[in-house]
Amino acid sequence: MNLDQQKSILTIALLAAFADGNKDDAEREEIRRIAQSLAGDAGMADLPRIYQDVLLRRTSVQAAVQALSDPMHRQLAYEMAVCVCDVDGRQTAAEREFLNGLKTALQLGAPQTDAFDREADAIVDVAEKAVPLSMPVSAPIAFPGAAATATAAAAPSSASDAELDKSILNYALLNGALELLPQSWASMAIIPMQVKMVYGIGKAHGVELDQGHIKEFIAAAGVGMTSQYLEQFGRKLLGGLLGKVAGRTVGGLGGAATGMAFSFATTYALGQVAKRYYAGGRVMSTAMLRDTFQSLLGPAKQMQSQYLPQIQQKAATLDAGKIMAMVRGA
Repeated sequence: MNLDQQKSILTIALLAAFADGNKDDAEREEIRRIAQSLAGDAGMADLPRIYQDVLLRRTSVQAAVQALSDPMHRQLAYEMAVCVCDVDGRQTAAEREFLNGLKTALQLGAPQTDAFDREADAIVDVAEKAVPLSMPVSAPIAFPGAAATATAAAAPSSASDAELDKSILNYALLNGALELLPQSWASMAIIPMQVKMVYGIGKAHGVELDQGHIKEFIAAAGVGMTSQYLEQFGRKLLGGLLGKVAGRTVGGLGGAATGMAFSFATTYALGQVAKRYYAGGRVMSTAMLRDTFQSLLGPAKQMQSQYLPQIQQKAATLDAGKIMAMVRGA
């Protein structure tokens, strides 16, 4: 895949990210930061300009697909767009309209898209059932901007710090493994697993959480759902480590492991922030949450090499059924 093809696929992914028009200022800023970070790492100096072109509507799907003559690249562009639209929940009407237009522009029919659409929808369905969607309001949320709900449990669990640390590490290992799988939709399971992790940490401290609150918490820590997926995807694409192109596996686990185990580090740091937040009575501000997450992210990135063999081993044992069961909590 050449540079122009990479740019086209990234452009389509960014167009998908803004298709619903609901990104807030914080999420847009995070996507801009990612564009700059990826540009520096890959030597793609004009990636920030591509971001601006998308944000200001100076480009289009029709323009982006011109460089994608290879059917495999067109298939990949569509799959990535679906994942970006699905990563923060069920598709909106605007996102469905965007994806339908993208299919037409890419000249993809039902035989090329139906199977993947079903797989992606299944992840969304399972994720929505894994953690309560909403709960009665009985306790305020400390960080600014969180409009969702949380309610105190009858009694805290007896989970120790050591038990929570083990659970957080297991989630980080699993999410690192998901990033190595060849299926494009596998990375979509990373965020539902992070939601389940935070839910378990809150419950261990006597707080029952719903999906809305958890997603607000993750965003408050500076881990936007769309931006997180875009960063995972962008690093794979620009690093030549993308696992699947139209059903073909590109490289192996060893090759993919040489890239940044972004999901491991993000999940581990997020879990540790959640543990401090709920253990401390939920009084950390947004600024403190973000500073704490950033301070933990660097050490977590260093840990990934230590646990690389376990991440690879876990990836080798995962299949679609196991992923769905883990997201569901079975």
